[in-house]
Amino acid sequence: MKILVAVDGSKHSLSAVKYAAKLVSNMRSNDSITLISVHDDTGFNHAAKFVGKAQVEDYLREVSEKDLKSSRKVLDTANVKHNNAIVIGHVSEEIVKFAAAGKYDLIVMGSKGRSGLADLLIGSVAQRVLATAKQPVLLVK
Repeated sequence: MKILVAVDGSKHSLSAVKYAAKLVSNMRSNDSITLISVHDDTGFNHAAKFVGKAQVEDYLREVSEKDLKSSRKVLDTANVKHNNAIVIGHVSEEIVKFAAAGKYDLIVMGSKGRSGLADLLIGSVAQRVLATAKQPVLLVK
């Protein structure tokens, strides 16, 4: 089973990583986990005009590496095979696109638990992935 775990450095995404690690360990198979960190560069378009697009992308990669660090440690400690991907773009779209292209069997992600009103007004990444992904999505609190 190929499992994709979306990571954003939050305690909720770390809970998702721990759950996915436990899931893989309980199955006692050679399943692997891919951690994906996606950052949207839309807000940096103005800055890119002054510092360059490459600088913005380097910055977002650094942020992603920081986000992935604790998740990698959890998987290393659990002896779970894993790799990671760093993607720049619209977060929910890129997660769904990556999952489809890689033919992942399951997407696991943390649910931030914002208020219902905030989610109704702006929506959450988890809701958009859940609505658009073709494969099962497991939300972990």
